[in-house]
Amino acid sequence: MTRSHAILCAIGTTLALFILPSCEVSDARADETVKQTSSDSKSQQDTKDMTTKSTLPSKRTYSKSGFDITPLSKTEIAELAKKLSPEAFRVTQNSGTEPAFCGNLVDNKKQGEYCCVVCGLPLFSSDSKFNSGTGWPSFFSPVDPAHVSEKVDGAHGMERTEINCARCTSHLGHVFEDGPAPTGLRYCLNSAALVFVEKGTKMPATSEPIKSETAYFAGGCFWGVEHIFQEAPGVITAESGYMQGAKENPTYEQVCGGETGHAESVKVVFDPTVISFRQLAEGFFLMHDPTQVNRQGPDSGSQYRSGIYCSTPEQLAQAKDLVAKLTSEKKFSRPIATQVELAKKFCPAEDYHQDYVDKTGRVCHVGNPWPQVLGAAK
Repeated sequence: MTRSHAILCAIGTTLALFILPSCEVSDARADETVKQTSSDSKSQQDTKDMTTKSTLPSKRTYSKSGFDITPLSKTEIAELAKKLSPEAFRVTQNSGTEPAFCGNLVDNKKQGEYCCVVCGLPLFSSDSKFNSGTGWPSFFSPVDPAHVSEKVDGAHGMERTEINCARCTSHLGHVFEDGPAPTGLRYCLNSAALVFVEKGTKMPATSEPIKSETAYFAGGCFWGVEHIFQEAPGVITAESGYMQGAKENPTYEQVCGGETGHAESVKVVFDPTVISFRQLAEGFFLMHDPTQVNRQGPDSGSQYRSGIYCSTPEQLAQAKDLVAKLTSEKKFSRPIATQVELAKKFCPAEDYHQDYVDKTGRVCHVGNPWPQVLGAAK
């Protein structure tokens, strides 16, 4: 995210708190913390019986573009740095600067990606490269804001903003506020810190995104469901939206009216090597009451129904099997009302609904099922 975008986002977040559209039940969800309840104490106790205390695996960090950007350890970085040329080592590991007009990528006009020479993380694209006339490769934006970190550089009697690879902390160059539109920024890079992968060429494994999978869950107010899924190790993104309805691209007000057939849902993109679809579904049954029909807590209406909307037939079979297992084990005193069906079109909700709990601190679901779910798998 650029500085200008960050300012606009902050303003937009503030305004959203004052102009938030609502349907009849939204006041209840916005003005109180709604604790997870069931219609009787046995359902509540049954849910508790599904959980045991355990320890979460180490949580990895993912960018929105699907890359694992978990910071590497000093040992891992040192091992990767052994392969570098003396110049690349000087620049990336000792914050060096190559002479102007001497780098091999200054005049490169080919289409492709510029990746970190140390860890392979994609950093910049030819789509944002421009001729700054400075003698160093220049770009007006990274491929993903999360791939580049910044820190103050006070060397040489001046204050500049240094940019580093977010995954391996390697020095890349500096960013200045004298670039072209649309960002007004100039990311000034050392060629020695980059490796160029031409478009059409197979990317090395270290430069590939996670082979992710996607699933969709509806469990009442999507604010809380989204937040709890965001807390799960292995979840790359969780996005609020509307699903399984008839109207194309509905608004929040239309969905609240109950005429579109949509359910408030959350799109979960996850790393299956860290957390499985089955584990996500198990956590889903712990974060809400699946026996309630067309409601969840104080929120009433078909848009608050419980549902698992599957991307593949394999997910569908697993979800049905889990429902059958929970039913046979009598984990709930009433029948599970969760819809289990193949996913239809997911329509993202308005921006003010995204990351709502982080923006406001207001919670409409409580509890963290992931220590229990992931611990049980050990």
